[in-house]
Amino acid sequence: MEMKEMYESMGICSQVLEFGLKIEDQLKERFAAIDETAEYNQMKVIRAMQECRVSDIHFAATTGYGYNDLGRDVLEAVYAKAFCGEDALVRPQVMSGTHALHIALSGNLRPGDELLSPVGKPYDTLDEVIGIREAAGSLKEYGVTYRQVDLLPDGSFDFEGIRASLNERTKLVAIQRSKGYATRPTLSVDRIGELIFFIKSIRPDVICMVDNCYGEFVERKEPLEVGADMIVGSLIKNPGGGLAPIGGYIVGRKDCVERAAYRLSAPGLGKEVGASLGLNQSFFQGFFLSPTVVAGALKGAIFAANIYESLGFDVVPNSTESRHDIIQAVTFGKPEAVIAFCKGIQAAAPVDSFVTPEPWDMPGYDAPVIMAAGAFVQGSSIELSADGPIKPPYAVYFQGGLTWYHAKLGILMSLQKLLEAGLVDL
Repeated sequence: MEMKEMYESMGICSQVLEFGLKIEDQLKERFAAIDETAEYNQMKVIRAMQECRVSDIHFAATTGYGYNDLGRDVLEAVYAKAFCGEDALVRPQVMSGTHALHIALSGNLRPGDELLSPVGKPYDTLDEVIGIREAAGSLKEYGVTYRQVDLLPDGSFDFEGIRASLNERTKLVAIQRSKGYATRPTLSVDRIGELIFFIKSIRPDVICMVDNCYGEFVERKEPLEVGADMIVGSLIKNPGGGLAPIGGYIVGRKDCVERAAYRLSAPGLGKEVGASLGLNQSFFQGFFLSPTVVAGALKGAIFAANIYESLGFDVVPNSTESRHDIIQAVTFGKPEAVIAFCKGIQAAAPVDSFVTPEPWDMPGYDAPVIMAAGAFVQGSSIELSADGPIKPPYAVYFQGGLTWYHAKLGILMSLQKLLEAGLVDL
């Protein structure tokens, strides 16, 4: 009774709460399996930190050029070891996942090279980086061409199309693990390995880069363990554990990381510069917490899938599929439902819960986008958040929750808002 009264005080009616609890009760076995994976990954991170001899001296701040920043160097060694790479670039100077991808791409591509995406169109914010949409400073402006091979209708790889597209100019293959604003399946690490094996059997010299955003610590393996040359991501997603206030990472082959470092700073400077500005402790501690935080977000995604699939909506992944990232897509088919869902997520936030999200023309997108995120870190999508473009098929993308309980509240609140708007029946 106390719990029911607590949820009612938060604005969740008994009908919504009882519906959610019934769904939650069916997920105990899946949640236990998620906890086992989190325990494995937690040991992996602790082992990496112990082997790199992390000490409180590594939390000290540096300024200016950041020469001889011991904490920064050890942090990068921890990332390399935990993700099974030769080297790593982990910096607060990397402003977002898109920025990290731009650094990795532009650092490793040269005029005359070709970039291939064998999994269809990449996430919207890369359109202008690549030059799919015209933009100053795009790879296209620097003479890098682009080619893509769409997935087949069933979500499988078009191996013959990929074989035909690989040519003497193909320098780098970009594989996006997560779905972005699409309803295709997220790629498992094993499927990524299958794709890389195929590409390397034809062109062993091609660099295979994986956009690893939203996928870190969801599985027990990471893409570098199945043949990727680089993995790239954002610290305000999974690996920052909710504590990193900014930053991105690139982990992989030493030569690939080195070229990316020269692009981030300047030729001749590379990894030698870049002050940590007192953020090292947050980076270390966030990485330490990440496996547990990711587990909570993953439970929230599965809870959302089961809630909305039971109400008749298309969800990707569906309620029973294996999970390879923390994102849950729900297709509502009407803009009013996308907006109501996001209003629920915002109303469940610890920060700015009183704000009403509205669609707007965000830079880097080709349609108005609504975003709900009452986060401690602006734009942090490991925190409870939801977003979606206001265009057909009117799907919303839910992710995050620093704890399972917050993710649960967010989903219940989204359902409450849809119920109040007359958009669902329980």
